[in-house]
Amino acid sequence: MTFYLTVEDDCAYLEGQTERKIFTKLGGEDAAEYFDELSQRGFRRSQNIAYIPACIACNACKSARLLVAEFKLSKSQKRVMNKNAFISREIKPAHPTSEQYRLFKRYITNRHSGGDMSEMGVMDYAKMIAESSVNTKIFEYYLQPQDGQEPQLVAVALTDIMSDGLSMVYSFFEPSMAKLSLGTYIILDHIQKAQQENIPHIYLGYYIDGCQNMEYKAKFTPQELFDGLKWRPAD
Repeated sequence: MTFYLTVEDDCAYLEGQTERKIFTKLGGEDAAEYFDELSQRGFRRSQNIAYIPACIACNACKSARLLVAEFKLSKSQKRVMNKNAFISREIKPAHPTSEQYRLFKRYITNRHSGGDMSEMGVMDYAKMIAESSVNTKIFEYYLQPQDGQEPQLVAVALTDIMSDGLSMVYSFFEPSMAKLSLGTYIILDHIQKAQQENIPHIYLGYYIDGCQNMEYKAKFTPQELFDGLKWRPAD
C-alpha cells in the first residue's frame, strides 16, 4: 500500500488554518481488511480513498468513536427517540437513487449553502454513494404514511460496516423537519443497532476542536479520540 501527502490548502473548518492529508487508494480483494486496520488508526474513507489529517501547525482534528456498551440515553435523547417513533429504517446496498439526491440537495441548500458540497451534481452524488471497495450500506429512514400515502424518505446515512464498528461516512436529512432532530436520531439509531448486535464502536468521523459544526458529536458519550498514537478517553 502506497501513501501520498497532499499539498497545503486553506482549512475548510478552522479560519486562518491550513490543512494537508496523508491518503492512500483502496482497491482489490483486501481493501476491506486494509481499511479496517487504517480506521483503527484514525483514518476515514471518502469513496475509494482513505485519509487522515497531517497538518503542520494544527492538531485539532481527531477521529472519534463511541463506546457502544457504555452508552446510555440522556433525557433529551430519549425525547428524540420518542419523537421519531413513527420512522422506520431500511438498510440497503450502497446504490444512489433520485429520491436520495433530491433530499441531499434540499439538505445541502438549507444547511451548507456555499460549502464544498453545494455544487455537487447528480453524478458527484452517485460517486460518493457507490464508489466503495469496502462493505458499505445505505440506511434509509422513512416517515410512515397516513391516509394511504407513500412512505416519505426523510433521512439517509452512508455507513461502512467494519469488523469492530459502524463507521458513519455521511448523513443528511429533511431540513424542514427540524423539530424531529433527525441528525441526532440517525446516530441514536446506529447506536441502537450496534447494541442489539454487540458491535463495540460507532465511528463518528473527526471531532474538530474549535469547530462549531462538530460540537454535536460531543453529546454522544463515552468517546475515545485517536491522538496519533492510540485511542484515549475524550475529556
